[in-house]
Amino acid sequence: MKNVRREEILDYVTYEDHRNEVRDKIMKIKEVRRINVGGILSFLFENKDTVLYQIQEMMRVERIVKEEDILHEIKTYNEILGKNGEFGCTLLIEIDDPVERDSKLTKWVDLPMHLYLKLEDETRIMANFDERQISDSRLSSVQYIKFNTKGEVPVAIGSDHPLFEEETSLTSEQKQALSEDL
Repeated sequence: MKNVRREEILDYVTYEDHRNEVRDKIMKIKEVRRINVGGILSFLFENKDTVLYQIQEMMRVERIVKEEDILHEIKTYNEILGKNGEFGCTLLIEIDDPVERDSKLTKWVDLPMHLYLKLEDETRIMANFDERQISDSRLSSVQYIKFNTKGEVPVAIGSDHPLFEEETSLTSEQKQALSEDL
């Protein structure tokens, strides 16, 4: 996976001029890369385009112009991308009810250790997660995780957590989009 480079970043004023067309393009890219598991877990498989969009949006919202701040955003968001043979994901735990969400985020504190991609031969590739996001008492509803499939395209994604066992098969369109990342 290629990282975003500094020379690809537009200043926020120029970006604003092109934002609508960029946004439309990125929403189409994200649509096929977003995979829902059990109606609660949404995995967005990131690529260079989605990360570049996030950087541009942060610069626009926060009016970032200092070079060191721009470089910090690039470094931070590039960490989401996987390396060769690896997929980087943003996981959103989507539970609307605040009481239920709080309860599950407490009970599911070890959820990232139970997330997997399944390969065609049924091998499960467990998630690698950012330990900075995990506390002893509560899980964040946004997680950044990676799966090292060593260049193989998954056929399913799921959770084997005792309190949330679910799996979703990838469509041929999703598998095609992910194969383009490798």
